[in-house]
Amino acid sequence: MTDFDFDDPKGFSSFTIGVRARHPLDPPAVLYRELTGKQNAILDFDTERSVFLLLGEEGIAARCLGYDERCRIETFYTGRTLTADDVFDPVLQRGIADELYRLHRLEPDGLPGGTFFELLTEKWGGPARASLDEGRRTLPADEREMCDDLAEIWSADTTAKVLRCLPEGPPVFCHNDTYHGNVFLLDDGSVRLLDFEFSCRNHVAFDFANLFAETVMEHGLEDPPHFRIGAPRFTEADLRSFIGFYLDNADLDGEEREAELSRLVAETGRAVMLSDYMYAMAALPLALEPIQRIRFIPYAHQRFHRFLAQWDRVFGPSG
Repeated sequence: MTDFDFDDPKGFSSFTIGVRARHPLDPPAVLYRELTGKQNAILDFDTERSVFLLLGEEGIAARCLGYDERCRIETFYTGRTLTADDVFDPVLQRGIADELYRLHRLEPDGLPGGTFFELLTEKWGGPARASLDEGRRTLPADEREMCDDLAEIWSADTTAKVLRCLPEGPPVFCHNDTYHGNVFLLDDGSVRLLDFEFSCRNHVAFDFANLFAETVMEHGLEDPPHFRIGAPRFTEADLRSFIGFYLDNADLDGEEREAELSRLVAETGRAVMLSDYMYAMAALPLALEPIQRIRFIPYAHQRFHRFLAQWDRVFGPSG
């Protein structure tokens, strides 16, 4: 293996490694994505494979060079992922909006009938329960108490609250994990979306909301767990700017465009809290065997309680 350099592994539910050749090869680098043991897949293997191949053919995802049950080999992007501050750059906003508009027009074959938040409970509920059950026996006392609190996350009451946040209207094919770390700025200045593992039918407002909702993380704090879930850093004007770029791709006249813009801004504002719910659920199966050294139970606990607090502010404590 002396002919190649390997980047440090990255990822949460599955890991990726950049592999770079030390000698002239075509391509000079690839991205290796481990798939074995992935517990949080939204789509079954065959459907996910066909979706990713379609995204590569459309130039939305990296082109696939190899794909089986163990791993996926992708073309290697050169550039960097975005930061939370980049989300507010109007040039980058337009690039992201254009990519999402292309994505939302696709109709991949074989998608399950349910939408993302229905599938999330179905696919992640079992591993989340198992993780909390084991955590109650093995984690420190403070985290065991958090496990008890988190049991509410898959209750019928919580599911009803999640569904109350969703817009009316037909869902379309969505990314469902559009936070800045899943957006890549290529060296040529163009923007690409990354990590389509959660992609399935959903409402476009969540793809907009998730981008801004993930400006919340505060790291490097002195006290354990050394991070905090803060307030998202955005205004209604930021949402209008981004969604306006998105609608520039549509053939809408002045009044029709303004009505659509206002509707999507309102739906996006309500959907922001769903990021906290989603990432709380996603964290639980990773709590005992994390790829990255993050205390996932405190992380999930903070995110879930932030979702509940935001829901009460929007809909009222009695709903």
